[in-house]
Amino acid sequence: MSALEPRDADSGVASTTATAVPSPGGGSVLDREHRALSIGIVSVVLLIAFEATAVGTAMPVAARELNGIPLYAFAFSAYFTTSLFAMVLSGQWSDRNGPLAPLTVGISAFAAGLLLSGTAGTMWLFIVGRAVQGLGGGLVIVALYVIVSRAYSEQLRPAIMAAFAASWVIPSVVGPLASGTITEHLGWRWVFVGIPALVVFPLALALPAIRRTASGPADPAAPLPPYNRRRIRLALGISAGAGLLQYAGQELRWLSLLPAAAGTALLVPAVLGLLPRGTYRAARGLPSVVLLRGIAAGSFIAAESFVPLMLVTQRGMSPTLAGLSLAVGGATWALGSWIQSRPWTEPYRERLVVVGMLLVAAAIGTAPTVLIESVPVWVVAVAWGYGCLGMGMVIASTSVLLLKLSAPEEAGANSAALQISDGLSNVLLLAVGGAAFAALGGGAVGHAAASAEGASSHPAAFAAVFLPMAGVALVGAWVATRLGREKSVAPAAGTPLA
Repeated sequence: MSALEPRDADSGVASTTATAVPSPGGGSVLDREHRALSIGIVSVVLLIAFEATAVGTAMPVAARELNGIPLYAFAFSAYFTTSLFAMVLSGQWSDRNGPLAPLTVGISAFAAGLLLSGTAGTMWLFIVGRAVQGLGGGLVIVALYVIVSRAYSEQLRPAIMAAFAASWVIPSVVGPLASGTITEHLGWRWVFVGIPALVVFPLALALPAIRRTASGPADPAAPLPPYNRRRIRLALGISAGAGLLQYAGQELRWLSLLPAAAGTALLVPAVLGLLPRGTYRAARGLPSVVLLRGIAAGSFIAAESFVPLMLVTQRGMSPTLAGLSLAVGGATWALGSWIQSRPWTEPYRERLVVVGMLLVAAAIGTAPTVLIESVPVWVVAVAWGYGCLGMGMVIASTSVLLLKLSAPEEAGANSAALQISDGLSNVLLLAVGGAAFAALGGGAVGHAAASAEGASSHPAAFAAVFLPMAGVALVGAWVATRLGREKSVAPAAGTPLA
């Protein structure tokens, strides 16, 4: 449930001109002008949501069958690693030719990655499939929000973002139930192989509306801008660096210092070149908005990725029940996003985000209490319910604040920075969590789960993931106090450092 938008000449994301955006004022996302487009793009998000909830439920079984529990974090981070590069590529592609082509190619790659993972015979091939999915997902998410930035006025954007969040409600309930049932009776592979069939509906619904309202360059009369090779190189640097750090974290050997050093050398200059100046020190205004997006998304996703595995291996739950324990989160996430879209919340948006991050930190900190046998497993469902409520308020608000704080000519670069912060933090925090999990014997959980005695052999491995992520979320609550506009407008992403 992340977001991205327009471009400037150096951003790698498609531009928004004065003529491309509807005039501010009345209307709704379901009025005659927007109805077909809104239904179409929300259907695409619905597909992504169903994939995320269904695949997350099947993942523990897939990893165990492929003898890949030690590489479990890779199955998630591979998606985010490749999507970092795809985001910048999609932005420049959308800038030159409009968002229609990257959206179509992205959905196709997304489906191809699912098929590759579903037919994989080894864990590494499974991870390659997840990487292909990430390429598709990165193309799709940027193209979607290029469409939003062109076709919806500032007044309508909170509402369409709330609709994106609401589209997770049904998948969050149906996805785990369907995925768990299929996994238990037909096998986990059918979850991956079956989802691509769902691609047809959103494509058929969305593409004609996009072609009418948001296709082609933002300014058809202007010459096509060249691809910005510098930003593409930086994007490759971020993806390669994040992948090397993830690999080093999983190996936990002295020789792993070499890929860790190489990854850092690639990552640091790329991050400094693609994120707004002052992001790393939480400078007030735009840099803190970008930083907060990464902190919120990274800490929550890193923790959530291990919840089904913890419930299956430590408490003996079935994949279906483990997935359903997170189902209530879809509804509360949508509720949080709906709350931030109400006009009366606008004067209190920053306070709302602080409260949201506190809820996220509390949820992540509460989840590992189920490692204690006397704690009922429904505690996770309750915790994830209020955690997702906080995430709904935070994620949608960061997108709204980003556009509010961005000058028109900087909207694309800053939007790209928001998504890069989101995806990069997912990779890095998953790497940290995965390394801690492996270091404390988490890789043995899959075998230990075979017996009741061994099912709780390594609770410390899970605690080592959840508790640090709760601390990261608390840092996010502090960053959320610094979202107000600076006296001077922050430089766009990619502005050379002083």
